[in-house]
Order: sequence, then C-alpha cells, then structure tokens
Amino acid sequence: MEFAKILLSSLVSYLALFLCAKLVGRKQIAQLNFLDYIAGITIGSIAAELATDLENMWKPLIALAVYALLTWIMSLIGIHFGRSRKFLDGTPSIIMENGRLFRANMRKAKLDLSEFMAMCREQGYFNLADIHTAIFEYNGKLTILPVAQKRPVTPEDMKLLPTQETLLAEVIMDGRVLDENLHRMGVDAAWLTRKLRAQGVDNPKEVFLGLCDAQKELTLYKMSEPQKPS
Repeated sequence: MEFAKILLSSLVSYLALFLCAKLVGRKQIAQLNFLDYIAGITIGSIAAELATDLENMWKPLIALAVYALLTWIMSLIGIHFGRSRKFLDGTPSIIMENGRLFRANMRKAKLDLSEFMAMCREQGYFNLADIHTAIFEYNGKLTILPVAQKRPVTPEDMKLLPTQETLLAEVIMDGRVLDENLHRMGVDAAWLTRKLRAQGVDNPKEVFLGLCDAQKELTLYKMSEPQKPS
C-alpha cells in the first residue's frame, strides 16, 4: 500500500513539474534572471517534497501552482510593461569603454577585476587593449565590442558578395525517407532516387543521414560499416 502511495505522489509531482515548466516557458540557464533562478530552485524543492509526502499532497501541490503562476505573471509583466523590466531584471552596466575601466559600475554589478579578466579570456581577449567596449548584461554575460583593428574581417570589408546560406533539410534519417521534408524543398521521390544513384546508392536504407540544400544538392552520410572483431 505504501509503495502505491509513493508511486502516486511521484507521478503527481512529475506531472505538476511538467505543467509548471510548460507554463513558465523554456529558457537556458544563462538566460534566467535572478528571480527566475530562485523560483526555479524553489519549484524544484517543492516538487521533491511533493514526491515524498505520503500524507498530504495538496499543500505542496498548491504551493507549486502558486510559484509557477507568480513566475508566469512576472514574466508577462516584464514583456508587456517595458519600464518594469529595469526593476525586475536590472540594467546592463558598461564595464570598459575606450580604454577606461569603470570601477563604480563593476561594484554595482558585483563583479571584481579577476572575474572580469576571466570572462574576457573566455571570449578570446587576453589583452584589454583589444577591447573597445565591454558590457555586463543583466543575465550575467559579458558582451564585448572589439576595437576596429581587431574585429574579424567580413566579406563586406573585402568587397565580396557571398551567397546567403540557408538551413539544410534532412531528407533521409537512419535509412528512412522524410517525404514531408522532400515536399518542403520542392523535390520528390524520383529526384531523390536519381541523386542517390548518382552517388552510387541504390537504397535509402544504406544512408544514415541525407541533407538537401537550397540549390537542391544532396549530401549523404552512409551507414557505418560494422567493426571487424579484433
């Protein structure tokens, strides 16, 4: 009987946590603001308590719903009321500009010099002279604008006009032809058969992955040969 209670409470906890995640929305850890981060930890703790509470599941379940709802409401407020975003998320701080470091902004951002240097090195800037502007964003990331002489060369700098790249469509995955993607790329099964034969493939089942680009060129990755026993 007790095993059934544990199973039921765990299932209810998992379902509640899934619904909360769908309600709050998907964000990467680096995209969470401080409030979202704290709410996420709290929701996880309540869900864990819900999974082990065999006597009364309603209290943690209600608390879970309240936290998820409040997090969702605060997110809507930040989206629809621009002025509130400054209060809820904070504002970016300029840490460095034109060769000057701003100690006051670093203190405001709770960022010390060693952390700033480490964040610069993580982005490949080992010499601060290569940096024109460094901004500490509200999500804890450092955005760097290099000096003009150190930024990567672009095709525009070289007077080139490259063709715009587009996303590739998977038309074969693990030996299975994806008819929907074929139709989306404006080709059909007959086209695929011709392309396969041109590359010496008689059956799509021989292909692990097949990619089609905007120019209707087919790139194939064949099934790996089984390893020979040693």
